[in-house]
Amino acid sequence: MSLTITDVVLSPLPTENIDIYDQDYCLWVETMMQLLREGKFNQLDIPNLLEELDDMSGSQRDALESNLEIILMHLLKYCHQPQLRSRSWLLTIFEHRHRLRKAFKPSPSLQCYYQEVFPECYQTARKMASIETGLPISDFSGIFPFTPEQVLDIDYLPE
Repeated sequence: MSLTITDVVLSPLPTENIDIYDQDYCLWVETMMQLLREGKFNQLDIPNLLEELDDMSGSQRDALESNLEIILMHLLKYCHQPQLRSRSWLLTIFEHRHRLRKAFKPSPSLQCYYQEVFPECYQTARKMASIETGLPISDFSGIFPFTPEQVLDIDYLPE
């Protein structure tokens, strides 16, 4: 038996083991939106809604960390291998800075998280740069050679 949005919205959310969330995620999302619009809060699937909201926040934070690590790794390579600098590196730095700045617009609170994870991301980027360049990790300073503000600055490049 397949469920439709009309079937689900017109009847209360099943409380037994008939779980729309596991059967049809898209239908579940549409159902939750419809229930919210109609103010039927007692029919909402609160546990799964909370889980989804938490996952959304976690996804944004994971993306921030990934973008930051890529920028930092490329800035480190840019410093330590000037003979290999390329437009590709510059494009990668620009692209990931742009992604971060774009993420901060609808979610300014991510800037606090950016500051919080900067040290950890820098250490990860050191290891990534060491692996990619073949240089020992000790060649990459344990102290940040760039500030968090410089890393986000579209025009900043270490010289």
